[in-house]
Amino acid sequence: LSWFGDGVTEIGNSAFSDCSKLTSVAIGNSVTSIGEYAFSGCNSLASIAIGNSVTSIGDFAFYDCSSLINITIPDSVTSIGINAFWNCSGLTDITIGDGVMSIEIATFSGCSNLTSITIGNSVTSIGESAFLDCSSLTSVIIPDSVTSIGSSAFNGCSCLTSITIPDSVTSIGT
Repeated sequence: LSWFGDGVTEIGNSAFSDCSKLTSVAIGNSVTSIGEYAFSGCNSLASIAIGNSVTSIGDFAFYDCSSLINITIPDSVTSIGINAFWNCSGLTDITIGDGVMSIEIATFSGCSNLTSITIGNSVTSIGESAFLDCSSLTSVIIPDSVTSIGSSAFNGCSCLTSITIPDSVTSIGT
């Protein structure tokens, strides 16, 4: 277990990358940013509590954290980097808070056990390959705030039986 107390304001790039024995992380309420590759390759990491002061999650921050089961991104987070949760093959449930403006390129690509995704009401764009190869995803409801969906966003979602695309979406795959 790692606990980042109220004195820590930032978790830097690659800070805990490849800490393969790390199983649980609780991030204190003074942390505002999680850097690029911060926890990438922490393949035993099963639990992460993201504090309500975090505003940004860097590129590849949780790449290949294959033991993560669910993740809740609080409303304080406004940006999630590219490939942030790429290949988190154990993830089954994701809730994206209402502060996030866009789901970037390949953010959740390779989350092959993902069955449930809740997209916050501030998301305006879903990036290229955002949910590529999320082969267990069965249904998606895209909120009215979304205006664009990138190419291959749901490519390889072989179990997808239902997707709701609102009138606000003006481009798909461009």
